[in-house]
Amino acid sequence: MAAAVGPGLPPRRSLRGVLIASAGCFLALALAVGFMPSLPGDTAVREALLGLASPPVLAAMRLINRAGSWQLLLPGSLLLLLAFRRARERWYVWVGLMIAAPATEGILKIIIGRPRPEAASMGFPSGHATAAAAFFGAVFYLAESLRPPARRLVRVAALVIIVLVATARVMLRAHWPSDALGGIALGLTLASAAALLAAPARS
Repeated sequence: MAAAVGPGLPPRRSLRGVLIASAGCFLALALAVGFMPSLPGDTAVREALLGLASPPVLAAMRLINRAGSWQLLLPGSLLLLLAFRRARERWYVWVGLMIAAPATEGILKIIIGRPRPEAASMGFPSGHATAAAAFFGAVFYLAESLRPPARRLVRVAALVIIVLVATARVMLRAHWPSDALGGIALGLTLASAAALLAAPARS
């Protein structure tokens, strides 16, 4: 029997696939940073990005960085409810996502205990990258209800913002690249789980 597909979310099978893939990526990264003092490629990628950090680029990165701020995205969750009928139908799932994501990220930082590249505070996973991936991952899923041209535009914009926020965290010297990747994986895991909870049950 095929899974029921509502007008506002992708098929449950697709959601499960993203959930399993992103959760697997996060687990692999968490184990790697937990047992290895330095991940292969982390330093090289970080230095390459820092080499691009001219004053105008850094100014743009500081602006982009705000798209991963919980102070902005938590109230921004209200915009999801205004913009998408499917979000309003199960508002508690999407608001819960934006509350659970920072709590989960904060707890995992303590458990994993990986320091930032230039500070003693814990850095894995990146909170900004987690926030951006959770929020804009939700936008990506909810955009299913839009007409094809608008849907593609919103989804591409959501993915670009997630990548740019993660890049900004590295270029602003706050995180290792693997911290940012871990944040993306965690945020997408939580967003996929929320989308599954909000998706129609099997008919």
